[in-house]
Amino acid sequence: MANQAKEIPDVKTGSPFVAPSISHLSQVAYLIGYPIAHSSSPFLHESISAIAGTPYRQVLVESLDLTGFLAYLRNHPTTPKFLGSGVTMPHKVAVIPLLDELTPEAAAVGAVNTIFLRQDPESRKVKLIGHNTDTIGVRDAFLNSFVYIINRDESEVMAVLDECRARDAADTLIHVSSLVQAKALEAPALVVSAIPNFTPSTDAERMVRQILSHFLETGKGALLEMCYHPSPDTQIAELAQENGWQVIGGIEAMISQGCAQSQLCAGVEITEKVRSAVRDAVLKKQH
Repeated sequence: MANQAKEIPDVKTGSPFVAPSISHLSQVAYLIGYPIAHSSSPFLHESISAIAGTPYRQVLVESLDLTGFLAYLRNHPTTPKFLGSGVTMPHKVAVIPLLDELTPEAAAVGAVNTIFLRQDPESRKVKLIGHNTDTIGVRDAFLNSFVYIINRDESEVMAVLDECRARDAADTLIHVSSLVQAKALEAPALVVSAIPNFTPSTDAERMVRQILSHFLETGKGALLEMCYHPSPDTQIAELAQENGWQVIGGIEAMISQGCAQSQLCAGVEITEKVRSAVRDAVLKKQH
């Protein structure tokens, strides 16, 4: 498996999209984004393919030319058999108006991380459908409890709240913007941290860290650290562990969304046995 994986091309360009060499692959999925040379996603899908017995590979397309890439997909949907594509930053929102349809999940989230094909039964035209598997694993506890939003950029928070209000889904959202406000609230039991691992340098960044520190010091629970590259040992993960929190690496979320992509695009049956074996393979590679 390792030798075969080395033959899979990476496409690195900020210029017009260049089609990868894939003639040696029987089935292929892509991942488009920039920069993504570090991505663990191809290894994740290689592991899923090997463990589930479904012969496909994921090819990295490190490109900013989203329009050119989608044109390529439309013109070559079955050469070789194209299964779908992952979408990562900075394209998750920009791709939406370029697709034929969105699933309800992608429309609700307002972002796409998966593209799959469906043939229109009447016109026989192949459609590119946008979906979102990033939300896989989010539990009812989040939906039925208050959710605190802490962010250094108030305009981003307002945009989230406005969108949720428009969807009648903002009743349980609370923007926590000060330490005084944080001290008046019950500490959360679940935290998702998506903050780059650097020391706060602005007043807004320092306030976010103070609020988060207060919650971690006064509560107990689990923290999902989505900043797991190049290392899951972040300042926030360390702070959480020092205060007795269970820290879950974001690689776990990456594994779950990747399994969901394989199920959707390649028809892979993701049993608990398959998921467990894939998880073991990916975590082993991380260490």
